[in-house]
Amino acid sequence: MVSSRVARGGLIAALALSIAGGVAPSGAFAADGEPLINYPTFAGASKTLERNGSADILTSSGRLHQRILRLTAGGYRQVGSAWSRKKLDLNESFESVFKVYLHHFRPGADGIAFLVQDDGPRALGGWGGGLGYRSIKHSVAVEFDTFQNSTDPSNNHLAVVMGGNPDQHSAVGEPSIPLYGRPFWARVNYDAGSNALRVYVKSLRAGATEELALETTVDLAGEVGSDTAWVGFTAGTGNALSKQDIYSWTVDGAGA
Repeated sequence: MVSSRVARGGLIAALALSIAGGVAPSGAFAADGEPLINYPTFAGASKTLERNGSADILTSSGRLHQRILRLTAGGYRQVGSAWSRKKLDLNESFESVFKVYLHHFRPGADGIAFLVQDDGPRALGGWGGGLGYRSIKHSVAVEFDTFQNSTDPSNNHLAVVMGGNPDQHSAVGEPSIPLYGRPFWARVNYDAGSNALRVYVKSLRAGATEELALETTVDLAGEVGSDTAWVGFTAGTGNALSKQDIYSWTVDGAGA
């Protein structure tokens, strides 16, 4: 009989190897030269990343020991945001790829969101079902939601949300992979010519394939109310909670 401590240690080790070994998805979009935003880890990011609320840069536990962006730390009613100091040109196509690990207790809550917004580098929204972006009015959010509130289709969904109102989803997708408890890749692709926004996810498990989890049309510049925007992440917890971590992040696109 295997003890629970040994089994738990094996699971933690397997997750660490999974996070370290996952291969980033490759999309059709590729910008010339270096990415506008490039964090293979978050070492040194304190000088280039604005952080608000509970968001922090720290060293991950376990065997990996790399610098990560932690948006919420596993406490009740926490809210965090992080924004690159480099603004993004929304009139040009772009692609963002990031590695996510949402974990801690079950059920986990509430999830994270990838945003473009023009409220500024101190923007921070509401906790709980607000996922850290509620009331960030000049924004478009792509949320990765792990808790089913009254307006949500499930506890494992993606949604596109305008104007900082998570109670109204412009588009919704339900991926086949779990967003909570296992690390995954996400890829957000925006075609400025057609206003097509596509969101892909991919498990870090060996042999996993990328899936298109959400597809919609949105004029980002029109919705944000500006040709340029800050880009980054928000997250929130409520009475259920999570540690909500970003392990790497790149944006290929044009700077403002």
